[in-house]
Amino acid sequence: MLQSDDAVVSRLSSRSAGGEEAFLGAHHRAAADRLERMIARAQLMPRVTMSYDPARVGGRRNAGNGVETASDTAAEARQKLSILAGRLPRDCWGVLIDVIGLGKGLQMVETERRWPRRSAKLVLRIGLDQLANLFGLSPEARGRECGPQESWLETRLPLIARPEA
Repeated sequence: MLQSDDAVVSRLSSRSAGGEEAFLGAHHRAAADRLERMIARAQLMPRVTMSYDPARVGGRRNAGNGVETASDTAAEARQKLSILAGRLPRDCWGVLIDVIGLGKGLQMVETERRWPRRSAKLVLRIGLDQLANLFGLSPEARGRECGPQESWLETRLPLIARPEA
């Protein structure tokens, strides 16, 4: 698990001491957790320790973190991430990857991008809103009665009219 996602998203999704509403909702948290699992499955994070895997130690030239060395699960997760990246605005996707994927703090993101203070927090929320929408997550639970309407009539008319005798 990545540590900074828990720190930033947890802090923003918890109520403040004054009892104010949390900045991020439960659907934002669920979208962030789902994205975090997808990034972990895609194996995009650089290794910080030595791997004694015989396939990696062999000294091959192309022994990087490419698609050819990834498992099927990692390749599928990378494909899904690529699709998500194409469907979200570039700045939103960049902040999501920086905060959730790379574990950067909001202040570091703002400094690197030369953004004003607290702007990364807003872009993170917008990105999580759109990501939650793509995942089909909403702020409130909806039951069957709130689903798509099947008919505008109270009772359905028969498809074939019966001839009157």
